[in-house]
Amino acid sequence: MAEPALRTPDRLETSARFTAQDVVRLNTRFAGADTAAVVRTVLNERLLGRVALVSSFGAESAVLLHLVATADPATPVMFLDTGKHFAETLAYRDLLAQRLGLTDLRILSPDTADLAARDESGLRWSYDPDGCCAIRKVAPLAAAMPEFDATITGRKGFQSATRAGLARFELDRSDAAGRLKFNPLADWDAARIAAYVAAHDLPAHPLVEQGYPSIGCSPCTSKVEVGADSRSGRWKGWDKTECGIHVPGAVDLPPGYEPAF
Repeated sequence: MAEPALRTPDRLETSARFTAQDVVRLNTRFAGADTAAVVRTVLNERLLGRVALVSSFGAESAVLLHLVATADPATPVMFLDTGKHFAETLAYRDLLAQRLGLTDLRILSPDTADLAARDESGLRWSYDPDGCCAIRKVAPLAAAMPEFDATITGRKGFQSATRAGLARFELDRSDAAGRLKFNPLADWDAARIAAYVAAHDLPAHPLVEQGYPSIGCSPCTSKVEVGADSRSGRWKGWDKTECGIHVPGAVDLPPGYEPAF
């Protein structure tokens, strides 16, 4: 008997997206396959329906952006402009978008009324980093998600203990709408990332050589000691390892906020 086809959500009806069985089927189908070939197949055959890449334009972002741009430069790329990024990150974002020919870069910003009500001083990161992430990252991304059935992320298993064992395809645990997360680089290590960058002559984030192997918002990003976890410089001094867009319940959304999932 032929294997059932993967679900491809209709543009007008997205209430039934993906299931755990779809995830197993996808991971089985592409087990051991070349990453670039998987990205091309997923995008060109629309296996995941309507897809967007969520990118921080951070230390290792160029690799995934290049893979996606090579397959389909019109793929929507969402950047969460928190208002707290390093100036170098914003310049790097613009450089990569132009260099790679990305034609649908979408800048997602926090709601101005929400900022005024919950972070008027702009210092919430200093006493409530989870709340700051909720306002500046989680809520803006949630507001943009109804248009999409899946997201592509740059997460890699080697980055931290909390990401070890990451699969290429997984259900999006941050919402209950049956969306998928596609992690093309899940099994890549630092050496493979560096080799790809060199082979394709991709520009490096200017802060990497200054000791920042993982780069987020400037107030919550520190330099990392040699040999330490590459994400150990994120939210240093806090019991926090993720911003919340990849972890269910990691942060609280603004009171009364109802994402249109």
